[in-house]
Amino acid sequence: MVIDLDRCNGCGNCTMACAVENNITPAPNSRMNERNGVTWLRVFEVPNGGQYPESETVFIPMMCQQCAHETPCVTVCPQNAVELDPATGIVAQIPQRCLGCRYCMTACPYHARYFNWWDPEWPAGLEKQLNPDAAPRMRGVVEKCNFCHGRMHAAKAKAAASGSLEIAASDYIPACVESCPVEAIVFGDLNDPESKVSKLAHSEHTFRFLERLGTEPKVRFHSERSWVRAMAENSVGSGQEEQHG
Repeated sequence: MVIDLDRCNGCGNCTMACAVENNITPAPNSRMNERNGVTWLRVFEVPNGGQYPESETVFIPMMCQQCAHETPCVTVCPQNAVELDPATGIVAQIPQRCLGCRYCMTACPYHARYFNWWDPEWPAGLEKQLNPDAAPRMRGVVEKCNFCHGRMHAAKAKAAASGSLEIAASDYIPACVESCPVEAIVFGDLNDPESKVSKLAHSEHTFRFLERLGTEPKVRFHSERSWVRAMAENSVGSGQEEQHG
């Protein structure tokens, strides 16, 4: 995945689409706040610190970065509740194994994991509109972005029905990608040099957050602005004003 930060306007459509697609529970009561809420995708608003007319702002959609090398959350989990799929490169979270120790949350350098403090519940009638391809998670477990695995499984089933082992690119598009009105999020096969996402991933102005850690995230970002690229090596979630989610 590559996210063009010069296109993103911080509208929050991706966060809403993600919540609906993956049955992320709305705030159950007044106790839910910034620190204990659940969202798989958060949009950070980051200013460049300049004074008008040099002031600029960038919006950064931040989800699980699907780290490929020595994945921190996989390394620390005592229950094997986190697995890196070598076939897809997706870091999977298995709630049935999770004991809620939250070591993975501490280890994640992107602050992209969230703990369920309450049993899932929805306003009366809304439970009839849940996505049947995404099972709600129980209280006491950690959850995160999985690139909409329900859509991936549906695409695999469609391919198998036609006698193919390959998923058509048009059949597997995460909800955040589909919902972005400015097409700031590009998704596809990074191993295919001819794919749009692969070409953008290898662009001169494409980068990864905290790349110095060596975790090789599979989510990359693009910006023509040098101060945005320089900011990517600073800590995520510290001293930043948050918006949406």
